[in-house]
Amino acid sequence: MLLFPDSDTPDDKHDRLGVLPDELLLQILESLGRISRMHLCNTSRLNRRYHRLSDAILYKSVQFQTPELHLTFSESLGRRPRRGSSINEVTLVYPSSELSQLALNAPVHNSAYRASSFDTLSQTISIMSNLEKLDIAVPDVLLSGIGALFNGPFDLACLKWCSLFYQCPNDRYWDLRENIHVFAHPTLETLIIRRAKFDDKGFDFLERPHTTALKALHLVECDISDDGLSDVLELPEALEEFVMTQTEEPSPELEETGDNLADYVVALKSQAASLKSFTIDSPTLGCRRPLRMRDFAELTTLRMNWDYQLFGETSPKPRLFSVGLPPQLEVLEFFNDMGTDEEVTDLLLYTIEQKDIIAKAWTKMVAREDDCYVPRVIKDACKEAGLDLFIIGGEDSEAD
Repeated sequence: MLLFPDSDTPDDKHDRLGVLPDELLLQILESLGRISRMHLCNTSRLNRRYHRLSDAILYKSVQFQTPELHLTFSESLGRRPRRGSSINEVTLVYPSSELSQLALNAPVHNSAYRASSFDTLSQTISIMSNLEKLDIAVPDVLLSGIGALFNGPFDLACLKWCSLFYQCPNDRYWDLRENIHVFAHPTLETLIIRRAKFDDKGFDFLERPHTTALKALHLVECDISDDGLSDVLELPEALEEFVMTQTEEPSPELEETGDNLADYVVALKSQAASLKSFTIDSPTLGCRRPLRMRDFAELTTLRMNWDYQLFGETSPKPRLFSVGLPPQLEVLEFFNDMGTDEEVTDLLLYTIEQKDIIAKAWTKMVAREDDCYVPRVIKDACKEAGLDLFIIGGEDSEAD
């Protein structure tokens, strides 16, 4: 293959690949890039056509692991804005230590940019008109600048996946309100938020957004109010997956999170018609009464820490032998020991025995054995009802 630096259509006698359409040639170059990005870079120098197609692959995914990288790349993108449309994925992941080494008023080596130009970061990302995935894990000094991306009008018209995490001093929770408009992004389908705090004011703005395309929301070790959550969950048109996790001993202590799991179920009621998977792995949450989830008509997978989070803890007050399981429930999973509350065990036993009436589609239950064991009466009831019981951990791990 010869070098034709000023040609878009090299002589077919010398370039047999040149006769292929762009779509097929792009697939070949993608395979070459997976083998060696260096070879792909060399190919991009052959002629204008290969340069254009190789750029679409070389810049498809961009990862910034130091602040210098994103500043110098911003400068490069400013000179060649066309490359911005080739970028589909951007990852900004670097620790506070990287940022602290960069004086905020000092020039970046081999760059006309100054480190104080972090305000231009959101402008740089907004140039990436076809961006679909944005992964943020940077110091909180960049929180407001990146949050401006979501304030609208929306430049990221193709964004589908976003993860947000800002590193705060003393490992504090960052304020989600600074990036609150990410919930209003019209095309976003998956949103992952790590170690953020959010109070009960919710989406407290004069103008509320229209319904959004959000399908999956993950709140990882967040300190979030159920009222605030209820407010932002009114925005998705049809949320399908909700995940909320927290450690056994959160640090710093939780200020906004309530202590009742049922309140978070109520917060999800606006999505009851579409939600398919509901996971709360939050040991700090208790439950005083059995959950009522009959309105969750499409929910097939339900996961939580203990059986008493579903049935409510033992109470001196009498209660009915029932729990409002989702009508289409297929999988029920408990992350931690079950059978530690005798009254709750009786309620679970009754529910299994009445499975064909309470939840006809229920086929699988997952439990763990660590310090405690799954009660034998529960194992026997599952066999009798034709319910697959998968036990994880313990010496007697089994799938009955």
